[in-house]
Amino acid sequence: MDVEPSSNRHQPVQPRPGLYILALRLSRILRAARRLSPAALAAAGLALLAHGADARVLLTQKAALELAFPSGVQVERRTAYLSEAQARQAERLARAKISSRVWTYYVGKSSHGMTGYAYFETHTVRTMPETFMAVVDARGALRFVELLAFYEPPDYAPPRRWLAQFHNRPLSEDLFVRRAIRNIAGASLTSTTLTEGIRRILAIHAVLHPSSEAGGVTNKKVGK
Repeated sequence: MDVEPSSNRHQPVQPRPGLYILALRLSRILRAARRLSPAALAAAGLALLAHGADARVLLTQKAALELAFPSGVQVERRTAYLSEAQARQAERLARAKISSRVWTYYVGKSSHGMTGYAYFETHTVRTMPETFMAVVDARGALRFVELLAFYEPPDYAPPRRWLAQFHNRPLSEDLFVRRAIRNIAGASLTSTTLTEGIRRILAIHAVLHPSSEAGGVTNKKVGK
């Protein structure tokens, strides 16, 4: 696994195949969402967030990073390239598909050491995408989850009180809907896809940072 650091705090992810669609009108982007690969969908989602391109963008990527890393915290943008073995390991830990082996994330540092990590994911819920940020602390547990964009009907969006139940949770066998995580009544797909995305991020984090406390716990609790 190779990691490339960058000092640009709010730069979107590097262009990937499929990013050319950003030149199209937003309505065409949404209609095409179900046909995009996960990597292209993620790249398109973050690029839209960078510019606040639609009313269904609840929070820009820049604003989200400011929530994750307050003033005075040095933020470094990194891009990690997973090996095939690392991707397989992450899939075992997450019990979810890892479609991309290229992951861009952000690391916060202060005079006291590492403050946390911010990861973004865009995925399809039913037919339309949602984007969220998961902030992981230095131990490898979730600090909080923030919804940035939701293109399904608003009635299916996860409420803030539902997102709050992820606070301080590590990756474990309980991090599933109807185990430690409650289902959203009438929005089961939202519950399932978002929880799966969070497990995926925690698994990627455990692979990238195996020395973290939660990384060690994860390897003991989750897997086949």
